[in-house]
Amino acid sequence: MSSEPVHVLLIGSGGREHALAWALRKSFRTGKLFIAPGNPGTAELGTNIALDISDFDAVSEFIQEQGITLTVVGPEQPLVDGIADYLEARGCAVFGPSAAAAQLEGSKSFAKEIMQKYGIPTGEYRLFSMDGQNEAAEYIGDCTTWPLVIKADGLAAGKGVFICQDRTEAFNALDYIREDKALRSASDRIIIEEFLEGEEVSVFAVCDGETAQVIAHAQDHKRIGEEDTGLNTGGMGAYAPTPLLDHESLAEITRSIVNRTIEAMKKEGHPYKGVLYCGLMMTPDGPKVIEYNCRFGDPECQVILPALLTDINDLLLAVANGRLDTIKIETDPDVYYTCVVLASEGYPRSYPKGRVISGIPADTEHLLSFHCGTGMDEETGRLVTSGGRVLNIVGKGRTLRESITNAYRGVSSVQFEGMYYRRDIGAKGLKYL
Repeated sequence: MSSEPVHVLLIGSGGREHALAWALRKSFRTGKLFIAPGNPGTAELGTNIALDISDFDAVSEFIQEQGITLTVVGPEQPLVDGIADYLEARGCAVFGPSAAAAQLEGSKSFAKEIMQKYGIPTGEYRLFSMDGQNEAAEYIGDCTTWPLVIKADGLAAGKGVFICQDRTEAFNALDYIREDKALRSASDRIIIEEFLEGEEVSVFAVCDGETAQVIAHAQDHKRIGEEDTGLNTGGMGAYAPTPLLDHESLAEITRSIVNRTIEAMKKEGHPYKGVLYCGLMMTPDGPKVIEYNCRFGDPECQVILPALLTDINDLLLAVANGRLDTIKIETDPDVYYTCVVLASEGYPRSYPKGRVISGIPADTEHLLSFHCGTGMDEETGRLVTSGGRVLNIVGKGRTLRESITNAYRGVSSVQFEGMYYRRDIGAKGLKYL
């Protein structure tokens, strides 16, 4: 690989982007590192810039002015909006899929249709227009199998999925989607889907439009409450790798899901470039797709990247330039990482902002801290909460239990008013060891 410095523009502001900035800064090849807009944590690793990422002209101009080698798009919205298409048309190397390929996340109905057409295992479903909500209500009224799952079709920041135990909960979910302004804008259509029984896992592959390589697997904890109760969130914690997958099951997932999805997108005329997140349920009938994401998961990214041994610049550039077959992806096989998300009270619904944060542990061999919803109070210069998910505390260990212990040891030093976190992150994995 070239030893030329790689000047990077990283787009995003959350914990995922802090983890990406951390990994990029570790690479000896990284030259200039800009994060747009970034957060107080990324400011310690590169230069945060107040760039309007929805203004693609401004982004392109910045790339040209700064001699950016690679643009890495962290969140899903700019990808769904077409930032990769726009920049690639102007000769810029971009890590992230086209708008058409990003529909795998941007439209659950599109993803379901792809899976159905190409024989990719997933749950049974029905699609309804929100304008024809009476049809959805009639379907629910006639349903005899519970629970069932109701999903907003578009992007909903991880909060558009409702697991309903009975008709009352299902009707309440329909009302909530219709009445919540953010969800309603993402939900001109809804999916009512078969509830899949089993353990949920996440598999991550990098793809260059022609080929794919699985780089990691993890287990997320999406529900707000311990023992997976309460509302869905963007993710309350994760650990990697997960003992739910062995070599044989991972090979089957690679064959029947990852490779089949990449082939499907090629045949549809939308070659997939970037990272493909496959959210899977390990059912008695084998692995089935719950959802795709067109970017690194958050908080899974925070437990995947620390184990990556391959230089991240080499990897991301190979994907962006269609040279993934020249890269051998290596990860540390002898470590576990566990991430605990510290959230604001009220999340995933309304939550307060501006509460002072203290006690964030310094990074060590066994502990990392990533900012996801923090800001600086302009008057006092103090670090304060600015989002629902505020901090990620990541523990490393030679065993899963050790990584969990180290993560919660780091959590114990952090303080802000109303801080909430789950106390059972990783416990599901321990049952399989």
